[in-house]
Amino acid sequence: MTLFKNKYRIESTRLRGWRYDDVGCYYVTICTHRRAHYFGRVVQGDMQLSAIGDIVAREWMRTEELRANVALDEWIIMPNHLHLIFHLTHRVGEKQGYIPDPTLQTLNASNTWQANSMGSIIGRFKSVCTHHIRKSIDAEFAWQPRFYERIIHTEESLQRARYYVQQNPINWHKDRNNAPGLYM
Repeated sequence: MTLFKNKYRIESTRLRGWRYDDVGCYYVTICTHRRAHYFGRVVQGDMQLSAIGDIVAREWMRTEELRANVALDEWIIMPNHLHLIFHLTHRVGEKQGYIPDPTLQTLNASNTWQANSMGSIIGRFKSVCTHHIRKSIDAEFAWQPRFYERIIHTEESLQRARYYVQQNPINWHKDRNNAPGLYM
């Protein structure tokens, strides 16, 4: 961390020189605010989604329908985070490939992300989920402001990431954020 105007800031994890709207495979982890267990419970190695988890699952599955340049791969929703692997299949123009969600009147995407890029896709996904969750279930729901992302460059790395995602519920008992008091 570095100081900027006497405040610590977290350095960007973006790969310098990489266009995040470019064709590629992306691995993303998104956490809830304070790692609260909004999305359900793991019971005997099996993830059981809550109503909030169902909204998140439904909206993630819609991502591929709404964005012509997205192909979903392996993904899992855990009690307080989700792991997503997806592919950007081609570059699209700013408006191409996007079908607006009729329930939202404005976009909440960051001005720093290129349209149809990995970051704008995740930002939009988080925004739509937050809107639906706050409107119908929990007005206090929140995500961590940032997310972890990694570009997957090789087939071997993709296979390791898929395996990690698949094994997440089985290994939940080892997770340091698996504490009974965190359940919502």
